[in-house]
Amino acid sequence: MISKSRSGTIVTITFILAIVAGVIAIGLGSVTIPVPEILKTFFGSSTTDVHDTIIWDIRFPRVLLAMIIGANIAISGALLQAVMGNPLADPGLTGVTSGAAVSVLVIMLAAPTYTQFIPLAAFVGGLIAATVVYSLAWRRNGISPITIILSGVAVNALCGGGIGYLSIIYSDRLPGAVQWLNGSLAAKGNNALFMVFPYAIVGWILSIFAIRKANIIRLGDQVASNLGENVTRIRIVLSILAVFLAAISVAAIGMIGFVGLVVPHMARMLVGSNYKYMLPMSMALGALVLLLADTGGRTLFAPMEIPAGILMAVIGAPYFLYLMRRRTF
Repeated sequence: MISKSRSGTIVTITFILAIVAGVIAIGLGSVTIPVPEILKTFFGSSTTDVHDTIIWDIRFPRVLLAMIIGANIAISGALLQAVMGNPLADPGLTGVTSGAAVSVLVIMLAAPTYTQFIPLAAFVGGLIAATVVYSLAWRRNGISPITIILSGVAVNALCGGGIGYLSIIYSDRLPGAVQWLNGSLAAKGNNALFMVFPYAIVGWILSIFAIRKANIIRLGDQVASNLGENVTRIRIVLSILAVFLAAISVAAIGMIGFVGLVVPHMARMLVGSNYKYMLPMSMALGALVLLLADTGGRTLFAPMEIPAGILMAVIGAPYFLYLMRRRTF
């Protein structure tokens, strides 16, 4: 049993680490900017116009976007794990990500003049995919990890076929969407940041109010019913919130895998299963993990850049297999 004071301390330290990592990440790249110069720029006392431009127009929006997206996906995964009653659920494995991706790709390739509807399309597509997976995985005695995996595989395969079909019939327009399909933050500036930030704030606020319900439902359907809670309504509300956070992330930068699976599991190991601490821990850790993935992808292999989505798959898949090997689920 992890004490509340220890859990709170760990969460606070993780948030601080994420902020520090963000400041350091801003200074890394083809032009290295020292941390003191970054701080001067933040406080309006920088004397270098070039550094100001690099920081405010290029790196700060990208770093902040990576942290917001990482937090969104991690919270989404944590909520889905509460809804489905096991830690195998995440936006990627449950088809939410691929469902949102198909909807977005339809607009990007088939109707590029309606890009203002991309966030809405991502939400609708993700919600449809989640509903299908949940319906296929549900049994009278609950949802087992294996049924989630099998249902998710089926939905992901179907959505993958849709993505492949769109890629073929709109092959002339595909190059512009390749980076997005791989979950890349390259060339993502203030426009992407301003698109996702308001939705993220709304999602985070709603997540705070969802903590109590998530704690209740993780105790099991019978216990929740005995407490006078409408289990079905809680599942629907938490699922919609999880899909919302994942969908706006997909709309902004594309498909990012394993953050929603691995990060909540790591948070649970560090602070326990109480969502009062696990949810903010997932938020901070998700921001840190995706920031490190994006920063590593654009600096370790320079001048070539590896999309964060690819790097997360390379790192996340072996870690997931390690967890399965240990039978921690």
